[in-house]
Amino acid sequence: MNNLQSTTKLANGVEMPWFGLGVFKVEDGQQVIDSVKWAINAGYKSIDTAKIYENEEGVGQAIKEAGVPREDLFITTKVWNSDQGYDSTLEAFETSLNKLGLDYLDLYLIHWPVEGKYKDTWRALEKLYKDGKVKAIGVSNFQIHHLEDLMKDAEVKPMVNQVELHPLLTQVELRDFCKKNDIQIEAWSPLAQGELLDNAVLKEIADKHGKSTAQVILRWDLQSEIVTIPKSVKEHRIVENASIFDFELSQEDMAKIDALNKNHRVGPDPDNFDF
Repeated sequence: MNNLQSTTKLANGVEMPWFGLGVFKVEDGQQVIDSVKWAINAGYKSIDTAKIYENEEGVGQAIKEAGVPREDLFITTKVWNSDQGYDSTLEAFETSLNKLGLDYLDLYLIHWPVEGKYKDTWRALEKLYKDGKVKAIGVSNFQIHHLEDLMKDAEVKPMVNQVELHPLLTQVELRDFCKKNDIQIEAWSPLAQGELLDNAVLKEIADKHGKSTAQVILRWDLQSEIVTIPKSVKEHRIVENASIFDFELSQEDMAKIDALNKNHRVGPDPDNFDF
């Protein structure tokens, strides 16, 4: 993990960048176009969006305007809950692909484990994968029991599980399970939506390294082998977030950050959501 282009190898051999830009709650149009272009110009290769973010068109426009070869980028989007099911997922995929203006996706995820639907949705993802329309498939917000249930019938195992993960919610059990099953864990909301930026323990570690608390958290992700996709709409912050390859946290630093866990969520509980 020497730079922004550093990758982890997924179970099927596809290389996925350790670090990327998330665009949750980034407005479609100029705001998302600017954010994505700034990120690509700063050396980011990975962009993570979703149908429900309603900004796939802007992301696609930014990719076009950035002028970087398609094969140099890693683009993720997700199937939304109301589109889940076999045929409806295949349709939703085509819609997302058209909005992004792409010929294929690097990663397609089931956004939430909708009971009674995610297995049919997964079959659709397997078809898209086998048809070569997507390089890798995975899930988001799946707990251990969801993964076990899915894998009972799956022909292809999920390659990625993107979940809420930050020092207040370290998800150690889930991380261990995913590691054992060769599923790459990825963090959404790695900064706990800003809740951690004034944390005294993190501030102390940040001061020691001459870094920001955000940079310390994102470095903790990488050293914990967690793919991470912080979001920002400010160019200086997008650049700053990625400036985490020139320092290393000690084992003591890592242990102090691990100890901050409170099993505290800033987002919905995957076992209890109604959308």
